[in-house]
Amino acid sequence: MTNTVLSASLGRIYKEVDDFVSSGASHPPPLIGISANKKEGLSCIAEPYYQSVTLAGGAPVMIPVITDVHSLAAIVRTLDGLILSGGGDVDPAFLAETPVPGLDGVDAYRDTYDFMLLRLAFLYQVPVMGICRGHQVLNVAFGGTLYQDIHSQYSSEALNHSQDEPRDCATHTVTLTGQPSKLRRIMHDKNTLHVNSLHHQAVKDAAAEFVATATAPDGVNEGLEHPEYPIFSVQWHPEQMAVSGNDGMLDLFRYHTLQSGRFAQAKKLHDRILTIDSHVDTPDVFPGTFDLGKQEGSKVNLPLMEAGRLDAVFMVAYLPQGPRDDASLQAATRYAEERLSRIVAQERLHPLRVGIARTTGDLRRLKREGRKALFMGIENGYAIGREIGNLAKFKEMGVSYITLCHDGDNDLCDSAKGQAEWGGLSPFGRDAVAEMNRLGIMIDVSHAAESTFCDVLACSRFPVIASHSSARALTDHPRNLTDARIKALAAAGGVIQICLYRGFLNAEAEKASLTDAIRHICHVVDLAGIDCVGIGSDFDGGGGITGCRAANELIRITERLMDAGFDDGQIAKIWGGNLMRVMDAVQGAAGKK
Repeated sequence: MTNTVLSASLGRIYKEVDDFVSSGASHPPPLIGISANKKEGLSCIAEPYYQSVTLAGGAPVMIPVITDVHSLAAIVRTLDGLILSGGGDVDPAFLAETPVPGLDGVDAYRDTYDFMLLRLAFLYQVPVMGICRGHQVLNVAFGGTLYQDIHSQYSSEALNHSQDEPRDCATHTVTLTGQPSKLRRIMHDKNTLHVNSLHHQAVKDAAAEFVATATAPDGVNEGLEHPEYPIFSVQWHPEQMAVSGNDGMLDLFRYHTLQSGRFAQAKKLHDRILTIDSHVDTPDVFPGTFDLGKQEGSKVNLPLMEAGRLDAVFMVAYLPQGPRDDASLQAATRYAEERLSRIVAQERLHPLRVGIARTTGDLRRLKREGRKALFMGIENGYAIGREIGNLAKFKEMGVSYITLCHDGDNDLCDSAKGQAEWGGLSPFGRDAVAEMNRLGIMIDVSHAAESTFCDVLACSRFPVIASHSSARALTDHPRNLTDARIKALAAAGGVIQICLYRGFLNAEAEKASLTDAIRHICHVVDLAGIDCVGIGSDFDGGGGITGCRAANELIRITERLMDAGFDDGQIAKIWGGNLMRVMDAVQGAAGKK
């Protein structure tokens, strides 16, 4: 690293700047924020932090110690990466504990700042690297515990973790855990590292979902990471060693810079393409006032869509299968109308932030206007009752697709979890398919029995969709599509929207993760090509997996698709291009025979 000092000449300084600007550098380094210390009225940070970031190819920026959430949010929103730096002790009040005698001075203001910063970074999915105190802050923020003072609380005899030697000197070793980890990959599969040690607080119990990646000889935790999110931390101070020529320690910053650069690339891609989640049940989780402007009680709302750079969702009026007498069918129709009206009302509540979309042209217009788009669907043709005219009514209200059934046979067809009442589509179901074709309503075969699926493909004049299903070859669930059905769907020009429902992605549902979702996407692409796959989260209807739990986290799919080797054009197809192609085909041919 060079810290250039030019002669006292404005001309030379200006020339260096102007020459750089004239060079036309088109790929700025990722912007990496570094949390600051608060000392004697100053926000400050030791030089090795930002020197290490610069050496690793990033652009460092110090984040002032403030607790104004509006200002911090504006700062974090611009970042591509975050480093939580070292410093004083964490106040045990945040752990609901009484201070022990060995505790040094604490600063609850700095703690508040750090926890706010980390919460915002996670909301916006900014990659995070924690160092020393940052390692401990990260663990507490996600529910872990600390030793306030190792030497008075640790059960075994501890090393001297507060070295007197210069900060760039290694004073003990750490052992990397045997399982695959980010840290082991960064360190080229080494088993042992030589590190410095400048702390007396330490991680006690690791936060849920986080895995330990390194330990000191006395057993004290020295490394943590999340297996699905771009978050990792170390207990030592690698920045001090990195600027003194330790290339291995600099690799930690290179890795974080790489992750930050990938996140920057994903954000830019989301600015250019159209991103659509084809199935969310959000209207069903608002028993009272339905207001998408509030970030409460739902996995999909305007704050989360904005944080995750998601352009559009298909919100559905969901109806569980109920009795099929005349009174119940009429009540089902009224219920669907009421749910749809609540979706429509969101545009009146938030006209500057969201709009109702009926066509792909509406979506493009709303994107240009800086607004989110709400498409509408109905989950379960039970809402139609036995009145074919209800289809025209729903179309007029703005419905873009109808899922023919849910968990149970209805008057249209057999369900994947039904009793095979009709052997596929009923006679009324065949009429409904023809009418949906005529009106330009997409037909959704998620939840349909295989017999229904086959009948729909035979009867429909236009491509159909599976708005929230996954691959049965990977997870044997009756709601998933077999390889044969995926191929048939693709051959007919349709799309399968991979669902983020745990049991559809992994036979051990509690272990389902973003890694599983990417496997399902890749399987469909390998099986039937890039033109027949998309994403339908089923958020607020049971969807949500480790690594992608809500709308703000959907950008993580983009990053993982990049890692899997998909190019921008392919990602654009997965994120909405394929679904929009089907929608245009169905709507464009409406009314034609």
